[in-house]
Amino acid sequence: MTGKNFAATGQLLGTVVAVQANFYRVQLDQEDGEQGSRGAEEKLDLNASLLLCTRRTRLKKIGQQVMVGDRVVVEEPDWAGGRGAIAEVLPRQSELDRPAIANVNQILLVFAVADPPLEPYQLSRFLIKAESTDLDVLLCLNKSDLISPPEQQQVSDRLLGWGYQPIFISVKDGMNTEQAARYLSNKITVIAGPSGVGKSSLINTMIDSLQLRVGEVSGKLARGRHTTRHIELFELPSGGLLADTPGFNQPDMDCIPEELIHYFPEARKRLAVASCRFSDCLHRDEPECVVRGDWERYEHYLEFLDAAIAHQTQLHEQADPESTMKLKSKSKGKGQSQYEPKLESKKYRRISRKTQLQDLQELYRDEE
Repeated sequence: MTGKNFAATGQLLGTVVAVQANFYRVQLDQEDGEQGSRGAEEKLDLNASLLLCTRRTRLKKIGQQVMVGDRVVVEEPDWAGGRGAIAEVLPRQSELDRPAIANVNQILLVFAVADPPLEPYQLSRFLIKAESTDLDVLLCLNKSDLISPPEQQQVSDRLLGWGYQPIFISVKDGMNTEQAARYLSNKITVIAGPSGVGKSSLINTMIDSLQLRVGEVSGKLARGRHTTRHIELFELPSGGLLADTPGFNQPDMDCIPEELIHYFPEARKRLAVASCRFSDCLHRDEPECVVRGDWERYEHYLEFLDAAIAHQTQLHEQADPESTMKLKSKSKGKGQSQYEPKLESKKYRRISRKTQLQDLQELYRDEE
């Protein structure tokens, strides 16, 4: 059933905008409020109305998870107390696991071109993670007021070679922030990127009513401090919802190794006009490979491929308790890891006194 079908029955429809422990904040649709059972003196614009809801026990029993971004049906609204109960979760159009959010249309990646400086490897890692979601990717480069126009052009040309047309913005000066906001209209957008690049400041600019915590860049590490603690959807003035996600510095490379190459637009362009000799080609040293070559991010691909293979191997080991090797990550480096022998489970543990006493008691019984 569609949202309109539900609305026609007089049920309340809404979108989950935040999850707090076992409670869900639901923003109700305006059209539902016009058909609700509230008194005339209580009728307000439900476009801005929020209910703090619980999940029906039936949903819990069938294992139905409720995520931020879910379209839900709400029953038994308590208008005075601002409470309700989620009775049903409508089918999702899309779903992300990290961050856990549903019905997203696109990902807005925000990076800074200075303070902290733009790191191609880190940017590439975020882009690959965004591409793996099969959602549209929009790239904004903040703090563009700190570099000259020729430097902007140089960065733009480089990223065009990667397959991306970045939007240069400056939250501080208000440069091109309205242009970026137009891309978010009437869509659910996840904003992501490393800490300290101005994500929260950009959201504060787009939504005047918000005042999210803004952290400064650490002078010692040239990285931002994490200021976002949970996932929440914010309504944009022009329509649409924007999800601010907790900052992280290195997204996991947990994709399937054979699929990794398709997350590089420049590699997809090569594969669109030719095919490798082997269908399972990993594009390293296989003969007649059409991808291997002199494109800039090929070295990034090889490093990400090693990380993806290591992750997949680790998953296989966890599923195989008889494995005699384990994968250990090094403390330094870009996700490098190595294998080392795995000790037999419990073989080298000291026997507890309780176990020793039980063994002695069994021995005495046997002698008797």
